[in-house]
Amino acid sequence: MNQHFNRKLILEDGTEFYGYGFGAERGVMAEVVFNTSMVGYQEILSDPSYTGQAVVMTYPLMGNYGMCDDDYETDCPTISALIVREYNKEPSNFRATKTLEEVMRRYNIVGLAGIDTRMLTRHIRDRGTCKGLIADASLPDMVGVAELRTRALPRDVVARVSTPEIWRSPAPQPRFHVVAVDCGMKRNIVRSLNALGCDVTIVPWNTTAAQVEQLHPDGVFLSNGPGNPEDVEPVIALARDLRGKYPMFGICLGHQVIALSYGAKTYKLKFGHRGGNHPVKNLLTGKVEITSQNHSYAVDAKSLAGTGLTVTHVNLLDGTVEGCQSQADRVFSVQYHPESAPGPQDSAYLFGQFTAMMEEGKHAEKN
Repeated sequence: MNQHFNRKLILEDGTEFYGYGFGAERGVMAEVVFNTSMVGYQEILSDPSYTGQAVVMTYPLMGNYGMCDDDYETDCPTISALIVREYNKEPSNFRATKTLEEVMRRYNIVGLAGIDTRMLTRHIRDRGTCKGLIADASLPDMVGVAELRTRALPRDVVARVSTPEIWRSPAPQPRFHVVAVDCGMKRNIVRSLNALGCDVTIVPWNTTAAQVEQLHPDGVFLSNGPGNPEDVEPVIALARDLRGKYPMFGICLGHQVIALSYGAKTYKLKFGHRGGNHPVKNLLTGKVEITSQNHSYAVDAKSLAGTGLTVTHVNLLDGTVEGCQSQADRVFSVQYHPESAPGPQDSAYLFGQFTAMMEEGKHAEKN
């Protein structure tokens, strides 16, 4: 061990990575995952879907453009830790108002720099996602491993990040009213809907179908969020009760919830999909989209048989399901992030698809 290292990461199998601490000065246990995005660390840091996770950035330099007031995806970031090869504490960006470390300290987010992130990423790819402990470099490895093996990861992460009360985001020129179920929703989803004329009413994750119906929406949106989709039974029940009544659109966790509500199954991927460069084929058009992704779970393709859902998108890297639909119920969903924060904008058309579906519904009501 280099005597100048002051922090380390201990994995469940006893593997250790020594480095330098930045951000919050505390120990933290979290699920260790990696993200292949070259930029967008602010959006990643503030994405509620990373609650309870330590994110390894594969691009070697982070912090170089600071943190900008307009680029957060939530008001209070809940990521556990950020692990980087090199941290730049002197950013150069006219929009920046704070450094990455200042924001991490404010929100009690642990940082670890100076380790071989390429080796750590290969370890995760070879052996799968695992728990890790970031602690003082002097902590005996066996003490750390024992703690990792006796402590479980939390399963109430959606409840932690969902809005506690109903709030509204009005559109400049409103045409539709969308009720969005917040399981850890990113801000850019609301921005994207507002830009297309949707007044958005954001409701807590445990809102019932009856409560949604009282709000008289033109469409229902199920958001992204952290954790295992099987842990959010209230959202699954809501999707089951509302299908066919309103156009419904789900993203990421919302996609998995829709599949579960139809009787399909989900499973955990070996190391998940996280990054801004995942190729997805749209089976309806034959076109390939480069997508932004962040998820640990996927829908079991075989389990969709007989549910009424059909596959619309597939991942070209591993063949996993990336989108489903039920034309009869006016329901569709995608596993990736068309709001693209961060990431490419190939899939922004999906929000237009949702508004077109609501427009058709309004037209049908008039006739």
